[in-house]
Amino acid sequence: MRLTQLRSFYAVARMGSFTGAAEHLHVSQPTITTQVKFLEERYGVELFHRRGRSVKLTELGEQLMQLAQPIFSLEADAVLLLDDAGELRSGHLRVAAVGPYHVTKVLVNFNQQFPGIKVSVTTGNSQDVLDRLLDYSADVGVLAQLVRDDRFVSVPFSRHPIVIFTPSSHRFARRRSIRLAELQGERMIFREQGSTTRKAFDSALEKAKVKPEVVMEIASREVIREAVIQGIGIAAVSAVEYVPGPGLHMVQISDAELYTYAHVVCLAERREMRMIRAFFDTIVPDVQVRKSGR
Repeated sequence: MRLTQLRSFYAVARMGSFTGAAEHLHVSQPTITTQVKFLEERYGVELFHRRGRSVKLTELGEQLMQLAQPIFSLEADAVLLLDDAGELRSGHLRVAAVGPYHVTKVLVNFNQQFPGIKVSVTTGNSQDVLDRLLDYSADVGVLAQLVRDDRFVSVPFSRHPIVIFTPSSHRFARRRSIRLAELQGERMIFREQGSTTRKAFDSALEKAKVKPEVVMEIASREVIREAVIQGIGIAAVSAVEYVPGPGLHMVQISDAELYTYAHVVCLAERREMRMIRAFFDTIVPDVQVRKSGR
């Protein structure tokens, strides 16, 4: 098997058609068809289901695609390094983040320094972000937690206090701060298990031996906000994620060190790729760069 044949297969898989692959690689469609046909006939396999002008990967094709992705991702890194050995004047940085709150400031700093670099952002939960890094569909990730895995490099760059927010009718709404013990028996709406905010808040409550009444567990920040407005209960949130508005009041916790931390993460093997290194260089971390879990 030659790299040109694998490249043709990869292009068809990404573009969803032989025509799109030919346009993407700037070659004729018969060339693409011949390259893919050779692979299938040489090994006696079927890589695509043909449906008119479109194609769909077979199960074996999906497996080959997983192997091809890192090859051509590294090739793209090599081309970028060789074609743009000076300043980063062009390129595409793919960022995966757990939400818009933690990533916005970093993106602003990066864009100011490298305005020619196109940046695309996808959002999801922490596992989604890590999966995108592992399959090379994202270059850097922004998480609200430390990943204890030596495959990744993690840099904490910001710290945000956890606060309580209440409906304006609640007795806490007349105060600027409360003590953690005042949450004993209080009706509260919690984030889902596994949430970074939930983990930090649960730990503080357990340490203080405080047990609020958990009336709901909700994964969506937006739904929690609406539930608080409706007076169902009060909730804890990272200050950076708090969205003020009519009917809401934010209260500080005066007697507990409660924080969430934002981290920029990438694959350890890709840490020194120029664009990724440039992204890390635009942040000002609270501590020195370190490998996750060390």
